[in-house]
Amino acid sequence: MLSGKVLQKLVFNNVPLKTSVGRCYSNGFTFKLNQFQKSGFHTTRVLCNSDSSFKDPYKTLGVARSASQSEIKKAYYKLAKKYHPDINKEPDAEKTFHNLQNAYEILSDEDKRAQFDQFGASAFSQNAGPSGGSGGFNPFANGNGGGFGDFGGLNFEDLFGAAFGGGASGRSNGGFGSRVNMVREYKGDTIEIIHNLSFKDAVFGVNNVSLTFNALDPCDTCHGSGLKKGENHKRRSCSYCNGTGTQIHVRSGFQMASTCNHCHGEGTIIAFEDMCTKCHGDGVKLDAQKKINVNLPSSLSDGDVIRIPGEGSFPNIAVPEEDKDRVKLSRGDLLVRIRVKPDPDYTIKNKYDIWSVKEIPITTAALGGTITIKTIDDKQIRLKVMAGTQHDQVTSIPNMGVPRRNGLGRGDMKIQYKVVIRKPSTEVETCLWEALADVSKDTTAKRTMSNSILSSNPEDTTKTNSKDSSTDVNTLKKIENFISETFKKIKGKKQ
Repeated sequence: MLSGKVLQKLVFNNVPLKTSVGRCYSNGFTFKLNQFQKSGFHTTRVLCNSDSSFKDPYKTLGVARSASQSEIKKAYYKLAKKYHPDINKEPDAEKTFHNLQNAYEILSDEDKRAQFDQFGASAFSQNAGPSGGSGGFNPFANGNGGGFGDFGGLNFEDLFGAAFGGGASGRSNGGFGSRVNMVREYKGDTIEIIHNLSFKDAVFGVNNVSLTFNALDPCDTCHGSGLKKGENHKRRSCSYCNGTGTQIHVRSGFQMASTCNHCHGEGTIIAFEDMCTKCHGDGVKLDAQKKINVNLPSSLSDGDVIRIPGEGSFPNIAVPEEDKDRVKLSRGDLLVRIRVKPDPDYTIKNKYDIWSVKEIPITTAALGGTITIKTIDDKQIRLKVMAGTQHDQVTSIPNMGVPRRNGLGRGDMKIQYKVVIRKPSTEVETCLWEALADVSKDTTAKRTMSNSILSSNPEDTTKTNSKDSSTDVNTLKKIENFISETFKKIKGKKQ
């Protein structure tokens, strides 16, 4: 037997030890357990001794391979109630009940379920099965069959606690007790929901928003203990490990201790007949509907996530009344993912700038003018368009964009012009466009009028290129003749 000093030396000289924090499930409630495993040993519960004796957990519970955890749980409770040895007196009821327990143990644990889905029965078939806490020799026992004992006056549990900074193990003869007055903390799961916002609410923010979602809440019947009401209903010592929380395994002549997979190291369980009928021993209500009101800030974008602390699920764990002063339970967080409904008139770029597209006629773009712009906060602003404005040209309206969260003003509103060019719909429009083409000396534009300036005397075009049109008498004369002929033609069609 190793002395306390030798063990202390081994631990503090970095003997290869693995430590992990896992989530374990028992009767539907969740624990966080500190497990210490010797390198090279796999200390998990053996569910069968041979492939031939192994029962397919899906068939045992009568669920599909794609079944959700909720469906698996409901199937287990239904069958467990039917085949519980205290209720069903059939000869095979106890065997069937244990098969149901083993099946639920695999399918309720995501890791074990994944192992079975990938490897089948071989993932759980080993040469030696588990023994209870009273069987075999416990190398860590102190002679009374419980937990990690003392070696030469040195407590092995306290030694690990000192080595890894965790204090004592937090369990004394099962339950949530501790060798020192240590408080264990459990936090519930974080919930994520999606909330849709209009474009305007995303820009300016909105107060008193009502959010409705499902979360785990403490059971209002057993108040989180998982037990039926009455002094006769209490947690019982685990029969698999005799309340020690550990099991002894013998493999290839070696003995080793591992966390009990039935009570998950707690040393106590809630028997079926003692379970709260409403929460089935969980201590929580599943899918309880919650409703809260929150204020959402300004300048939100599609996909933004807002964290609301302490509004998530309650920890999925049943705590006995006598241990509630040594266990701290707190809710997880609520994550609100924002989805912003697109607006037909506005978009946001660079976080704080609001962009809007404004169509203007080609005449306004060429000659200039004044247009009216509606802002995101419903203001009407008269905006001057400069002569010669080009297609896709952008102008800014300062301080009319998205409010900055630091309170330092707002971004800008950007107006992008789209110059609209329409096909002439009347002969008058065609004549005027051709007159404009002649005046601007556009040689590529199509002509339909026979008296076009350019078509009547192309040589004059070359000559006028070097002259000022305002002083070219011949050009002015030709324009006058062109307009006169045009109006005669229009007048003749009307008659």
